[in-house]
Amino acid sequence: MNCPSVGRRPPAAPGVRSDTESGAPGRRCPASGLRVMNRSFWNALCLATSTALILSACGRSNPVPARGSSAGPPAATASPITEPTPVVTQSGAEMVYLPGGTFIMGSSDGNPDEAPPHPVTVSSFLMDKFEVTQEMFAKVQLPNPSHWQDNPRNPVERVRWRDAKAYCNERSRLEGLKPCYNEKTEAWDCDEAADGYRLPTEAEWEYACRAGTTGPYDFGDAAKLRQYAWFQENSEERTHPVGQKKPNRWGLYDLYGNVCEWCEDVYSPTYYHVSPALDPLGPPSPGKDVKRVLRGGSWKATAGMARATFRQGQRTGDTDACFYTDFCGFRCVRRATAGELQALIASAR
Repeated sequence: MNCPSVGRRPPAAPGVRSDTESGAPGRRCPASGLRVMNRSFWNALCLATSTALILSACGRSNPVPARGSSAGPPAATASPITEPTPVVTQSGAEMVYLPGGTFIMGSSDGNPDEAPPHPVTVSSFLMDKFEVTQEMFAKVQLPNPSHWQDNPRNPVERVRWRDAKAYCNERSRLEGLKPCYNEKTEAWDCDEAADGYRLPTEAEWEYACRAGTTGPYDFGDAAKLRQYAWFQENSEERTHPVGQKKPNRWGLYDLYGNVCEWCEDVYSPTYYHVSPALDPLGPPSPGKDVKRVLRGGSWKATAGMARATFRQGQRTGDTDACFYTDFCGFRCVRRATAGELQALIASAR
């Protein structure tokens, strides 16, 4: 079906940097392939903490409770890295290591599906600093479904939930990691033991967006939203190259705008009433082509939608621009292993 073009197509922004450039300071650790980008936070670590204790914490083999259980916080939340840390992966993608923690998920001041507010603990994980770009999507040799293809740094959009999962698997293979998703199953079942890339859970996404704060915006109030997001009031009805607005407090870009982002979870407006306290995975899938969670604002979102707690569901098979999915994109996450934590510590010295 041919659909009318949405918005204008300005020329590519000058000085746009490639995903694979590594001009930022830092050293790559040969053990993990990760490049630590920022050392400043180490000055804030307690000098009384011994190096032996830190390395011991990294190497211990205590069992981690299953994700989505109601058990206590996993060992991963006790990471010796206590602040968000930017890194670069083997494929050249910029990510941020986020130490796990507990936060209040949801809101009593938003839509009914955002309630009730409830405490959630998430394990430590790595998250893409930017939304997956068209350049990154093409790097794993997947066809570009995007409406706005005038700049390789634009976020990939009009992407189905399964296409996002296919990208995660291909990116994992590119880095020699075990893919998370079983491509032979209808729901692309996730192997929680795999070390590859996957979509964030809804809880991980909100934890990252809130960045240790408790309000709808980590930067204060909606009056500053133009500085942090492309949304209805400033987007000119289209996407823009990633990273042009300010990041949140943890160094993550475009969470409040540009494109909404697919999450792993099945969407349920009442899930927060029964959600487990530790690493919730969302409700079980009730059948084929169910609604999956979309998080974050987009180029067409109002300021009221571009909030940390705003949630919506989208059917996974809708891809055509006439179904308004030219606002759907994603970013990847994965768990950092104990060995990678140890390598991060060594590289940061």
